[in-house]
Amino acid sequence: MDTNQKIVIVTHETFYGVPHALRDYLLSKKVDKLIFIGLPFIEQRKSSFTLYKNGDVVLKKQINQIAFGLTSYILDFFLVVYWMIKQKEKYNLFIGIDVLNGLTGLFLKKLGRVDKFIFYAMDFAPIRFSNNLLNFIYHKIEEVCVKNADEVWNVSPRIAEGRDRFLHIDTFKYPQKVVNSGIWIKKIKRFPFGKVKKHQLLFLGHVLEKQGLQMVLQAIPIVVEKIPDFKFLILGGGEYEDSLRKLAERLKIKKHIEFKGWIKDRKIIDATLGESAAAIVAYIPEKERIYNFSYYGDPIKIKEYLASGLPVILTDVPHNAKEIERKNCGIVIDYNKEEISRAIIALMSSELTLRKYRENAFKYAKEFDWNVIFSKALS
Repeated sequence: MDTNQKIVIVTHETFYGVPHALRDYLLSKKVDKLIFIGLPFIEQRKSSFTLYKNGDVVLKKQINQIAFGLTSYILDFFLVVYWMIKQKEKYNLFIGIDVLNGLTGLFLKKLGRVDKFIFYAMDFAPIRFSNNLLNFIYHKIEEVCVKNADEVWNVSPRIAEGRDRFLHIDTFKYPQKVVNSGIWIKKIKRFPFGKVKKHQLLFLGHVLEKQGLQMVLQAIPIVVEKIPDFKFLILGGGEYEDSLRKLAERLKIKKHIEFKGWIKDRKIIDATLGESAAAIVAYIPEKERIYNFSYYGDPIKIKEYLASGLPVILTDVPHNAKEIERKNCGIVIDYNKEEISRAIIALMSSELTLRKYRENAFKYAKEFDWNVIFSKALS
């Protein structure tokens, strides 16, 4: 890519994700100027503006804001426009992450403050809001962004399919590019096979009912009949954790489960990933596919599992589930305790099988290094 460019990235943020990886990729290429604007969701209300020149920070500011409900997002729109007008120079490229920031990029292009606008979508859901009017407005803005962007990037091929089916946006008339989520492959800590806890299963993430962990717990009594020292580690927390604890008590499997809670230390997370034998992604399938973000998205945590050498046991919800199975680095299951227990036992009762699947997982993950993804997207 041409590094003599001025680029701006605008995103809503809670933790390190795709937009931050894109920022770091561009910084490594030492583009002329890069602005990274991080906006809050309603409950956080803290916005940040960072200007980089040739990879170095030259200006950084952060402002605290008062929350005004959904009106806050309108104020964010004007804040970004104000910050960009203050630059007093045109930027070559604006990358707006998701719908609201896409609209900002389109507006700045109309104002002549940016040359090109990329609309980058992290997810899609036909029914995003329970309020019909709000849902209609949101998708109308999405339609405007798709039809007027210089390029549309989606983290999965299913986003374009969903827009075609539910929003009637023709993918031939309005082409969209797949720019997957990924990982920094060189930063992943891998354990030698001899140090892996061969009977430890891992879940990493937000503990919600839709994650399907309740069915994993129901499978554990079957698993421990074959693997008595089986352990299920849950890294994360959430509103459904208490229900899972009560279920574990009813099933009398408390000694086989460890709730680690939210861990902020990345070194501990990486070490736990590295020492675990396999991971599970048990999203509950949704027949109509009108609410399920996971069906249309591309969860980063699956890439993290694979890059750490963890084969993945998963329901057929993520777009790449069947490909993971074809590459022999995961097992696709139906959402029931028999299928889940069968897959766990198949992986963990044979060290030869586990070693093979772990090697395949890491090999497959190399295709999703951020350097590979973004160099291709920006070529």
